[in-house]
This record gives sequence, structure tokens and C-alpha cells, in this order.
Amino acid sequence: MSTPPARVRGTREVLGLVGASLGPSDWLTITQERVDAFARAVEDWHWVHNDPRRAAFGPFGRTIGHAHLTLGVIPGLFHALLHFCEGEDAMFYGYNRVRFPEPVPVGSRVRLVAEIAAVEELEDAEQLVVDLRVEDDAGGRPVCVAQAVFRHYHLGTAPA
Repeated sequence: MSTPPARVRGTREVLGLVGASLGPSDWLTITQERVDAFARAVEDWHWVHNDPRRAAFGPFGRTIGHAHLTLGVIPGLFHALLHFCEGEDAMFYGYNRVRFPEPVPVGSRVRLVAEIAAVEELEDAEQLVVDLRVEDDAGGRPVCVAQAVFRHYHLGTAPA
């Protein structure tokens, strides 16, 4: 069962996130249709992802999701864990490190758990360093561990 998202407003609350554990998110099923759509988007048609018949004889016994697909679902899962008030938002800045300890078999479900490792106040924003763990429903080792960097900005109001 997922936990409700943390909701923060302003610099003081963002700085207070250090050490906060977020999640888990809801489960997301990695379907063959999702994997095929990702392959179309990035032009990566490796048989281990998109040929169930051939993949059945490969090292994983079935098709698996692309590693970059696993990274690609993180923003949506993370958004469900942390919300910023109106007039504020966090923009993805990059990854410090990423590893994929286990494959994501097609048909499995994944979810995200996050921990705010550090927050630094910058001139016009706050920078959050977030340790991420993507788990699958097999319950073994994580399918992805990453450290992401986000920048929290005060956006103001958009003109009408």
C-alpha cells in the first residue's frame, strides 16, 4: 500500500526534508505494451525486450523491460511521493549514480521508495539529493538504485 505524498511549502520546509523517507509509491505494472511503446520511442528493439518467443530461450526466460524504461518511470512514481505547493516545483537536474542490480521481467510490478539524502540552499533554489530504490513485486534485490538531484524553485504566478 502506498503512503500519502509529503507536501511541502517554501524553503524552510524543503530544507527540513533531509533524512525524510518517502514511499513506497503505488505499484506500476510493466506490460509488454509499455515495453514495446518505449522501444518505439527510443528505437531500441533488442530481442530480450521485444521478442517474447526468442526471449523465452534467453538468460531471463522471458522479455524484460529496458533499463532506461525503469529510469523513465521514476519521475511519475516520485511525483506521487512528494508534492510542492502552488507556485513551487522541483525540476530534475541529473543523476549522480545509477545501477540496475536485477532485470524487470515483463508482467512484474515496480514501485519507488526514496530518501532525501541532502538539501542545499542555492542562490535561487534548493537542491535536493535523493536516494531512490525501485523495487519489484518479486521482493528480492532492487531493480534500480539511483541517486537523483532535483532543484526546487519558487515559480510565482503565471500570467493570465
